[in-house]
Amino acid sequence: MPVLGGRAQELVYRPVLAARRGELEALGHLDDAHTPMLSPILELSKIDRSVLDSLARLPTRLLPAVDIGDLPDTTASALARWGVPLVPVIGLTDGERRLVAHGVAARAHAHRAVVRLRLRQDRAGPDATTTAVERIGRHARLGPEQCDLVVDCGDVCCPADVRLVEPRVRRVLDWARRHAWRSVSVVAGGMPPALSRLPIDEPVRVDRWDWLLWRRLSDLGVAFGDYGVAPADPAPPAIDRHLTVTYTGDGAWWVHRWSRRRGQGDQRVADLCRTLVSGPHWPATGASFSWGDQEISRRARRGAGAGSAANWMAWSTSHHLAHVLDSLARPARATPSR
Repeated sequence: MPVLGGRAQELVYRPVLAARRGELEALGHLDDAHTPMLSPILELSKIDRSVLDSLARLPTRLLPAVDIGDLPDTTASALARWGVPLVPVIGLTDGERRLVAHGVAARAHAHRAVVRLRLRQDRAGPDATTTAVERIGRHARLGPEQCDLVVDCGDVCCPADVRLVEPRVRRVLDWARRHAWRSVSVVAGGMPPALSRLPIDEPVRVDRWDWLLWRRLSDLGVAFGDYGVAPADPAPPAIDRHLTVTYTGDGAWWVHRWSRRRGQGDQRVADLCRTLVSGPHWPATGASFSWGDQEISRRARRGAGAGSAANWMAWSTSHHLAHVLDSLARPARATPSR
């Protein structure tokens, strides 16, 4: 199979995850066998001691990339002093001061960085994009061979999105061949921005259009990335007070939103989890598939409490990471026709 730039890439999965309690807990329980294949990008909306402690508790072989694009330049200057191994994420429009700080952070830890090209925001032609990359090299003192390129498509939530985005991604990847990147990944988010319109008290199928987009690009040999079980849109979602577990299957999520009943939290979560473990998308290996599956199985047996929204996100994310890595390791299937 042809690959970008003529180089075969190692199996790698690059999820973009919010640095919140649920997602960090899922990463903290990652199976040792999966750690070398996972290269997460963590989006930080704040910096405090709890966040730094959570980063420090991640598996030792897991080296996250950290995106602080929404935080001030002073935060970028402090990256190298955090004492936590990480890879800085560089945006094409970052200022000179931030680029210098990212370069310092890269040399303090892994001697590399992630360049995140946002397809919707970074609307520039190939020559302007090359100029931006040269600017990164000049101020951060990092060449493409020291950087992993991430082409971020944002939300891809329907067939029309796939048809619109695919040719644009292919044009960007044509440009990427001009440079000797360490790796190239395509990232997209397939989860709808809000789930409040979905039925409750039954599993609901939601197609994974991000996965379909990547499969349509499989002839290019680029690595896969997504937004876990969350939407790419950073806008705060509408408040949903239902008990929710999003369970990843082949080509689709199965969203379980159960209504609350006063004083019956444990019972309702147990009912949700029993429905999940008895469904056709429960893995053949059962609870051993991931830490998240173990926790879901425990609740199905009423062996633990109901948990919280952060716990449900942790279980969902844990299973999702394991499922994607398992899917990527399977022999390639036929790619859908364009």
